Amino acid sequence: MKQRIITAVVALIFFIPLIILGGMPLHALAAVLAAIGVYELFNMKGLEIKSFEGILTIIAVVLLVLPIATWFKFLPSNIDDVTLYYSIVMIMLVVPVFSKNTYTFDDVAFPVLVSLYVGIGFQNFVSAREAGFKVLMFALLVVWSTDIGAYFCGMKFGKNKLAPHVSPNKTIEGAIGGVLSAVVVAGIYMVFWPLPYNIGVMLILTAIFSIAGQMGDLVQSAYKRHYGVKDSGKILPGHGGILDRFDSLLFVFPLMHLVGLF
Repeated sequence: MKQRIITAVVALIFFIPLIILGGMPLHALAAVLAAIGVYELFNMKGLEIKSFEGILTIIAVVLLVLPIATWFKFLPSNIDDVTLYYSIVMIMLVVPVFSKNTYTFDDVAFPVLVSLYVGIGFQNFVSAREAGFKVLMFALLVVWSTDIGAYFCGMKFGKNKLAPHVSPNKTIEGAIGGVLSAVVVAGIYMVFWPLPYNIGVMLILTAIFSIAGQMGDLVQSAYKRHYGVKDSGKILPGHGGILDRFDSLLFVFPLMHLVGLF
């Protein structure tokens, strides 16, 4: 526990100033975090990140995360992030032709899915900050309060397992507590920093975001169980990998974008 707290404090000291600052420093941080996320998934599957598909996947993710208008001003105005990203996917799709199908369409599917899962999540992380600091903080508070509420409610009231085949320690009572905690924290937050919709709609959306965040956590747990690993990585002592910390946000940010919060 002591190690977890120290790591969290050090990470926040580094992380909070960057999200306050925003702009290119935050874009660069998001791209680095996304690249590490790709590495963690490749490592879980036993694939070499220095391989041809590993390098292409990192390039694809970075192209999704970095805003074109800021980082690629030299490109023609008709080229967007989807076009750049798909150019990398097309290269991957061509590989089976020259490998005589030793590298197959099924092999291509993994890096493409990884790039979408990680890239779109961190792309929306950047977009949320571009929309405003209060939007990004809202998402972070929803996820953090969900985690804290779920942990303590699970400890106190947890009896019924939520998904024992994936995450044996999580309970239905904890999950409900996480949602309630997020709604309360979001309600207080929006008294001081209103968001686009009225507070009633926002509290309903908060509950949905909280559930989505918990689902993102379970999805990552399912991947880890499938590949037989405890943590996605070891970069954060006591916490595991980048995906262990951002798995909920990779689901919450795209959903916030989908409902028009940024």
